[in-house]
Amino acid sequence: MNKSQILSMLESVTDPEIPSVSIIDLGIITSVECTDEIIVTMTPTFVGCPAIDVMKSDIEKTLSILDQKVTVLVNFDEPWNSNRISEKGKIALKKFGLAPPPEYTTVLDLDILYNVACPYCNSKDTNLRNPFGPTLCRSIHYCNKCMQAFEQFKPV
Repeated sequence: MNKSQILSMLESVTDPEIPSVSIIDLGIITSVECTDEIIVTMTPTFVGCPAIDVMKSDIEKTLSILDQKVTVLVNFDEPWNSNRISEKGKIALKKFGLAPPPEYTTVLDLDILYNVACPYCNSKDTNLRNPFGPTLCRSIHYCNKCMQAFEQFKPV
């Protein structure tokens, strides 16, 4: 079994809070080593993410069909950031009803939360209602065009 095959298998493991997007497309998997055992290193979106244990268990379960020992490590040495989300992941977030975070190259400024396109109608006529959504990685917005409330996966 090689790294690309492991990554391909992990495409079926989804974020338990956002089941339309894989942990690969969220950029949570930071390393895969294939020696006499398989070591998968993940960096969740937030240190206090309540889904860490579920993701670890899902990774172990998915790779359990292999005839090798599987170890899943959680590492925060290099913090996760929203630029790690793939284009496929951004499309999956939008289909789920979450505005995907924009790509950024400079210092992240809270103003980025005020310019969010609605995932339902693509209107930019939206308002930030609360920078703190139901989880640490989401903010709450309202679209003035289609009158839908929606969440954004926050850029971090």
